[in-house]
Amino acid sequence: MAPETPDEEPLTYAKAGVDIDQEAGTVHALVKALGHGREGGIQPLDLPGHFAGGVQLGDKALILCTDGVGSKVEIARAMGRYDTVGIDCMAMNVNDAICVGAEPVAFVDYLAVDHHDEAFAQAMGKGLAEAAKQANVAIVGGETATLPGIVEGFDIAGTCLAVADRDQLITGQGIQEGDVILGLPSSGIHSNGLTLARKALERAGLGYGDTVDELAPTTLGEALLTPTKIYVRPVLDLLASVEVQGLVHVTGGGVENYPRVNTGYRYVLDDLPDPPAIFQALQRLGKVETREMYRTFNMGIGFALIVRPDQVEAALDAGAPHGLARIGRIEAGTGVHLPQHDLSFD
Repeated sequence: MAPETPDEEPLTYAKAGVDIDQEAGTVHALVKALGHGREGGIQPLDLPGHFAGGVQLGDKALILCTDGVGSKVEIARAMGRYDTVGIDCMAMNVNDAICVGAEPVAFVDYLAVDHHDEAFAQAMGKGLAEAAKQANVAIVGGETATLPGIVEGFDIAGTCLAVADRDQLITGQGIQEGDVILGLPSSGIHSNGLTLARKALERAGLGYGDTVDELAPTTLGEALLTPTKIYVRPVLDLLASVEVQGLVHVTGGGVENYPRVNTGYRYVLDDLPDPPAIFQALQRLGKVETREMYRTFNMGIGFALIVRPDQVEAALDAGAPHGLARIGRIEAGTGVHLPQHDLSFD
C-alpha cells in the first residue's frame, strides 16, 4: 500500500530533470550546425523531423536510426534484472525505422560498462536475441566499451538498418483532412519518461519492490521494466493489407509525436482508451497533471497508423489480433487535440 503523497506542487518532467522543450532546442541547434551534405551519387533522403533518416541507393531506400534505453537502465540495475533491456534497445530502434514503411533487416549494439560481468552479459544477450527474433532482424555486430569513471553501471544503445523501395516510402505527406487515426496498444511505459516515473516513486517514498493498488500484485519495478513492444510484424502485416498514409511511433514526447509525420494538419485524438494502470499509478503518486502525462508518456497507445476512411474496415480486420482500434481523425489546423481532456498541444 502506498503512503500518502506529500502535499506538493504537481510533478513535471522538467522538474524531474528532463526538459523536452530544451531538448528540442538542442536537437535543432545540432542539426543546424551540421550543414554539410554528401558529395556523389548517393544522397540523403528528405525526411526532416521524421523518426528515421536514410539515403537513396538506386531504386531502394536505406533507412537508419539509432537510440538507447535511457534511464530505464537505472531501474534494471537497481533490480538486478537485465534480460529485458536488450528488448527495449531493439524496440526503440526498429519501431522508429518502420515509421517510413521500411523493413528492419540488421542491427548493431553498443554496450558501455564500468566493469565486466559474464552473468550480466549473458542476460543482456538473452534480451537482444529475443528482440531480434521478434523483429526478424540480424544482429551483425556491436561494440563493448569499458569506461570506469565515465559510466556508472552500464548504458546500451543500438543502430538499426532497414530497407524499402523508394517509391513505397511512407512519409506522411499524403495525409489529408478526413483521414482516420488507428492505434496499437502499448505494453506499458516502454522506454520513455522513466526519469519522471522514478521521481514520482521517490516523491511518494516508494521503492521498486513496492506495489500500489492500481498494480497489485505486480511490483512497481516489474511494471516499469515491462519491455517495450516491438511493432515490426503487425505493422508490416498491415502495410501489406491496406494503404497507409502515415505511421507514428508514440515515443518520447507522447502525443506531440503525431505532427512529426506532417505538421500541416490537426490530429484529433477523440477516442483514446483509458490509460493502463501503470500510468494511473504514476499520475497519482507524482501528482502529475494530465497534460504533462500525455506529453511525456505513450498513455497506452504505442504506435499509430493514419489511413483513408475507406481503408478503416480492412485495417481493423487485419489488425484485430494486435488490438488495433480507431483513436482519432485528421482535420484542418495544426497540433494535437484531446477532446476527452479538453487539451490542445500546438
